[in-house]
Amino acid sequence: MPYQSPISPGYSWYEATVGERPEYPALDGDVKVDVVIVGGGFTGLSAAAHLAKAGVDVALIEAHRFGDGASGRNGGQLGTGQRAWAEDLEEELGFTRAKALFDLGEEAKQHLLDFAATNKIDLDYMPGQISVAHKKRYLKHYRAHAEIMAERFGYPHLTFLDAGEAARRLGSRLYHGGLADSGTGHIHPLKLLVGTARVAAAAGAKLYEKTPASGIKSAGGKVHVTTPRGTITADKCLMATNAHCGGLEPVTAAHVMPIGSFIGATAPLGPDSPVIPGGESVDDSRFVVRYFRKSRDGRLLFGGREIYSKGDPQNIKDQIRRQIAEVYPDLKDVEITHAWGGYVGITLPRKPFVREVMPNVVSAGGYSGHGVMLSNFTGKLYAEAVTGNRDRLKLFEELKIPPFPGGPRLRPALLFLALNWYALRDRI
Repeated sequence: MPYQSPISPGYSWYEATVGERPEYPALDGDVKVDVVIVGGGFTGLSAAAHLAKAGVDVALIEAHRFGDGASGRNGGQLGTGQRAWAEDLEEELGFTRAKALFDLGEEAKQHLLDFAATNKIDLDYMPGQISVAHKKRYLKHYRAHAEIMAERFGYPHLTFLDAGEAARRLGSRLYHGGLADSGTGHIHPLKLLVGTARVAAAAGAKLYEKTPASGIKSAGGKVHVTTPRGTITADKCLMATNAHCGGLEPVTAAHVMPIGSFIGATAPLGPDSPVIPGGESVDDSRFVVRYFRKSRDGRLLFGGREIYSKGDPQNIKDQIRRQIAEVYPDLKDVEITHAWGGYVGITLPRKPFVREVMPNVVSAGGYSGHGVMLSNFTGKLYAEAVTGNRDRLKLFEELKIPPFPGGPRLRPALLFLALNWYALRDRI
């Protein structure tokens, strides 16, 4: 019987195709280490791997199984730079900081690919990404963005697409044009996650699944993380819970909120399908982003439906099929073999949240849909900070991330209303 994540709905195509997915033991007894990590997604496992390779004694706990959250269930698109366009960051932060953040994002992309190659992790990597405009008035910004990136930020990989070229490259006439990015691509995220855990374990990291943290306390220069069957005492702690913080730590909970995003995988479309003939990934300009791509075996992996609470979504397949039909009318009756979801962490300004939330406890998350490469790299930057160089992690720590308004009781309701308002604007 297929394994069903207790925190994310549906059985994913990733789980069906990942191959061996090792299980790790639960913590049983007290442990003392240099660093304890809470959360077994991309951030936590990357930090564990890099710390262990540097000779740091590290233990990581995950409440469920590695990859049960968004790290193992996301759209697999790497993106470029940060989530915000570089020129928008320049307007807010100035050129020097915007360029540094863009370069950090680009290094994150290359690091992910190099890490996979060095450690022989087959990512199913496929090159190329296309970003398309669902409103014609956006095209002037897309055209200008390509020019700015080449001339000001040293990124020559963007090509502007008119409506005809976009239609040819997508196999759909829904969009008005967009950008092709030849400097990025897309991956099988669960293969990366399973491979990163293997690297961390081989380097000596102590990995524990099905071990929820029931409390975190910092006192006397030590951090104590309690679990149902033991306490981990460490000099430092990384909280890498992202959308699944719950009530564990209030500062993170105020700054990182969960959004549910859902994906369907079709049956293979066949070699003659006009859908994305070049094999790129695609994202559109909607607030509720449609993101889709073809797998190595020719399936359309299509994501887009969102919910703004931790409720149980209904009829994922039907909802995704309706969205597919808007883009590809000929696929209105396509068979969807797998449908699943996961909860991503967002922040109010859609920038990563990295902060020391109590003495010797750093929390990292809120990648806001741009986390495949940023979360992995943030884990590496945290390891750098522990071993003596905090300069690059500070680029994220210094970002101004305000809390969501409303306090613990009203915050989810206000988020629900605000995000539904922005989603309504997609149709205006």
